Amino acid sequence: MTEPQIRFDDGAAYEDFMGKWSQLAGDTFLQWLAPPPGLRWVDVGCGNGAFTEMLVERCAPVSVHGIDPSPEQIAYARTRLPSSHVQFDVGDAMALPCADRSFDAAVMALVIFFVPDPARGVAEMARVVRPGGSVSAYAWDILGGGFPFAAMQEEMAALGSPPVWPPSLDAARLETMRTLWSGAGLVQLETREITVQRTFADFDSFWRIAQTGPRVAPRLAAMTAADVDLLQARTRERLPADAEGRITYTARANAIKGYLPA
Repeated sequence: MTEPQIRFDDGAAYEDFMGKWSQLAGDTFLQWLAPPPGLRWVDVGCGNGAFTEMLVERCAPVSVHGIDPSPEQIAYARTRLPSSHVQFDVGDAMALPCADRSFDAAVMALVIFFVPDPARGVAEMARVVRPGGSVSAYAWDILGGGFPFAAMQEEMAALGSPPVWPPSLDAARLETMRTLWSGAGLVQLETREITVQRTFADFDSFWRIAQTGPRVAPRLAAMTAADVDLLQARTRERLPADAEGRITYTARANAIKGYLPA
């Protein structure tokens, strides 16, 4: 049976649900990547532009080209970064609408497990960077329990509503990433784990945001009111609050960087 396609078509909702997580992990990722200023970047699977904005603010690029399959996300990203040196286009990670050797750096932020053929996606990034250019990515370690909101997903599964995960979860494992990057002819490979935390004012704040996810909202709508109440209670038990009622949640991503031989 074909799994339903996971789509992110609401830029504003995505910002609260995953955009902030992306920025937290992206901050550590960019510090580790330590790119020089003045590069030409392509942000593959740019979504609503959350990570693209970080590239602009922190990396002093000459230009950034964001590409994503969702017209709605691209439309949101264009309002977020209306800059002459930032371009957003609808496109496929497995067939980038870019010429060979067009960029100094290619990056995928929380995207590789959405690509149906990850090897082809990495090969496309390698194709569009110049010799000596970098190809990098980070992605939630979903198989290792690192996904934000994993506790809620696990409790939903226990109540008979298993999550619909992206098609290529294994691509986010560190050993698989190394194989993909090596297979694309990239060298000087380095990998690392990225652990981040996000604090919510209280459980209700966490719950409000957790319900907006594209993998969650339709499943919640299909559950009985009693099961939703039980889900909320079980999730609350797994996320103890501090003395001021705040909820702190930890997530983990895997990252890789490599270079096209000069």
